Amino acid sequence: MLTRVRTGAAVLVCAGLAACGAGEVARPAVERGTGVQDAPPIAAPAPPPASKGGPLLVVLGDSLTAGLGLDPDQAYPALLERRLRSEGSDLRVVNAGQSGDTSAAGLRRAEWSLAGDVRILIVALGGNDGLRGLPVEQMKRNLDEIVSLAKRRGIAVLLAGMEAPPNFGATYTAQFRNVFHEVAREHDVAFMPFLLDGVAGDPALNQADLIHPNAAGATIVAERVRAALEPLLPALTPATQ
Repeated sequence: MLTRVRTGAAVLVCAGLAACGAGEVARPAVERGTGVQDAPPIAAPAPPPASKGGPLLVVLGDSLTAGLGLDPDQAYPALLERRLRSEGSDLRVVNAGQSGDTSAAGLRRAEWSLAGDVRILIVALGGNDGLRGLPVEQMKRNLDEIVSLAKRRGIAVLLAGMEAPPNFGATYTAQFRNVFHEVAREHDVAFMPFLLDGVAGDPALNQADLIHPNAAGATIVAERVRAALEPLLPALTPATQ
């Protein structure tokens, strides 16, 4: 299990989380009451392509997963697949990251994101819930449903936590963080407390917005995700006769 993110880094990344909502969808998105209107929402992405062979690992997330500002092969899911392949795994990693997604939007995509021979699901949602100050109870229900859907299909799950911005107060921040711990504990799934642990708040590892990892930061995220996957991988390897 990864260690919990340092408080200072969490504050830095969450203070600018607008990039996980506004920047991700390439349109302005502001808090209610500012008098500025959001642009029309973008259309939902097409479902991921059907498997052409080999079991799948699906990463369901937002712009941090989609790799906003990076080439597709620099996003952490692509780096994760290369790492797994170098270790002899035949898992194909499907990047089901969609910029701007909340946990509710991720839930709406979950059914078709799990099409095919999916063996592992990484759930990396919540950043936009925190940005918008959405009720933590609502986020927990959404994450519960996503994890439950995967488990009903016999799919192993890794839940990646996120941090909320500090402007909603210490109580909300703590409740938000606790949701991920509670879902992981209640469903008994693999868990990494903070997706951006070791990367958040470091200018050398982030793009100019100081929110989305640059290529170097994405490499670290991929390595930490790979470490968190360790408990799930032996079950995919047939026992030696």
